[in-house]
Amino acid sequence: MEEQNLHDELASIRNLMERSSKFISLSGLSGILAGIYALIGAVAAFLLLYYGSCSSPFIYANSTIALQDYNWSLIYELLIVAAAVLMASLATGLILAQRKAKRKNQPIWGEASKQLLFNMAVPLVAGGLLAVVMLLKGHIGFISSITLIFYGVALVSASNFTYKDVRYLGLLEILLGLFAAYVPGFGLYFWALGFGVLHIIYGSVVYFKYDR
Repeated sequence: MEEQNLHDELASIRNLMERSSKFISLSGLSGILAGIYALIGAVAAFLLLYYGSCSSPFIYANSTIALQDYNWSLIYELLIVAAAVLMASLATGLILAQRKAKRKNQPIWGEASKQLLFNMAVPLVAGGLLAVVMLLKGHIGFISSITLIFYGVALVSASNFTYKDVRYLGLLEILLGLFAAYVPGFGLYFWALGFGVLHIIYGSVVYFKYDR
């Protein structure tokens, strides 16, 4: 009986340490919805790029364009779509994380969440700035690769403070980004696969492992 009580106490202490050092309120459903938002955004971007255009979406696109040849109105529309997807994903993630934290009696803003956000923010900001530089230099074909790789690095870095499944998603995003760099003319498809399909798969895994 004493051995069983000791085992229960050790399990309780281990659980308490994990709750204090890891942010376990990430919702699998938010990952699924973020992937769906990304796919909707990809469809919207596809229509903006190719609807009514004589160019085929299945032909390799130019990876570098002179700055004076940019269609800035189209770029602004694409940025609006990307911003809408990002804001919807962040809002959904925050709302569902708050609900899960309340259900698990865990504070949404603690040391673990601060560490998670910091470790994600550094690679994301660096990658975002590099993507802007590539846009201004005309190397549009590498923007998808840059965003996927730096997003993957951010996930791997943040995985020390949340579920280990986040690390696997990050590694897959990095690999996909490297492949996108090898064939830089198909960025939209890699975006849809990385931010859409992979997020839905990851969200489903987290939901069935931790949310039910």
